[in-house]
Amino acid sequence: MNKLLLFSLFWHFASPVKHSLQLFVTASSGIPNLPQFVGVAVVDDTVVGYYDSNIRRVELKLDWTKKFIKDDPHHLEYYTNECLKNWHILRVSIDGLKQRLNKTGDVHVLQRMNSCEWNDETGDITGYNQFGYDGEDFLSLDLQTLTWTAPKPQALTTKLSWDTDKDRLEYNKNYYINTCPNFLKKYVFFGRIFLQRTDVPSLSLLQKTPSSPVSCHATGFYPDRAMMFWRKDGEEIHEGVEHGEILPNHDGSFQMNVDLDISSVSPEDWRRYDCVFHLSSVEDDIITKLDETQIRTNWAEKPRDKTITIIIIIISAVVVVVVVIFAAAAGFMVHRKKQDQKAPPDTEDNSELSSET
Repeated sequence: MNKLLLFSLFWHFASPVKHSLQLFVTASSGIPNLPQFVGVAVVDDTVVGYYDSNIRRVELKLDWTKKFIKDDPHHLEYYTNECLKNWHILRVSIDGLKQRLNKTGDVHVLQRMNSCEWNDETGDITGYNQFGYDGEDFLSLDLQTLTWTAPKPQALTTKLSWDTDKDRLEYNKNYYINTCPNFLKKYVFFGRIFLQRTDVPSLSLLQKTPSSPVSCHATGFYPDRAMMFWRKDGEEIHEGVEHGEILPNHDGSFQMNVDLDISSVSPEDWRRYDCVFHLSSVEDDIITKLDETQIRTNWAEKPRDKTITIIIIIISAVVVVVVVIFAAAAGFMVHRKKQDQKAPPDTEDNSELSSET
């Protein structure tokens, strides 16, 4: 799978003793409503900084990064300059690649991802530098041999040119052996409280409609080394269960869900089911019972409101009866009045009418 395609690949499981600094830059042309350049910095799978060609400044995403920059303001200037430099380089590179590869279309994307990893137990350092063009791997640097690898024939010309560029190779060697790891160690030191913390989530039971699966939703946990599952009578089950992905929240924490199909579960068996959330390094699991009264829904009337429903039905029936009785009484009065009007006049009334005529 091409690691350069989606920012969602930032989020992956990592060893507790390994730390990483990843820098992603993307330049594009011909894509409406998308900045021409985007840069993202990621430490230990958490986005810490963002830059694009519209805002033209580095935005810090976490409190510890703001403290770091306050203590070292030149560091922010360094990243701002790096983004501007990469924006220019990638933009020129897109124009050159379009001509060389004879691609006349307007929509093109050039991406670069470079990273270093540091094992704080062994001290081992590794790194990589990769380029992708229009969704495909284009070039990658072998740090052992200091040579470029071209997975596509179209990249061979660039490879041969860069292999002879000693200044570029020396810069890369120094960056991945010294600069990047030194930055990473500083970030881990400043962010250790945040990066090495453990946050337990809140659990909720959610359901869209009465016939939908019940979703057990956990949010606000950290790190992302977690699992969640449904049990019946204390045993994990798989049938009728669908697991969702672990997704990032805007604050650096994570969320996930696991759904249970309850269409074949009888009401009296609900109490036999529970949802279990397990977070790495936390001894106690978080368990929530499948309880109808705890389910949060969007529909107007919930199946569990049986008492309220019965009361409404009774009141409605009484109202109908009253209306029927009132209508019958009113009809009787109208009928009685019409009958009185049709009755023949008596003798006295008839004499008065004759004399007036």
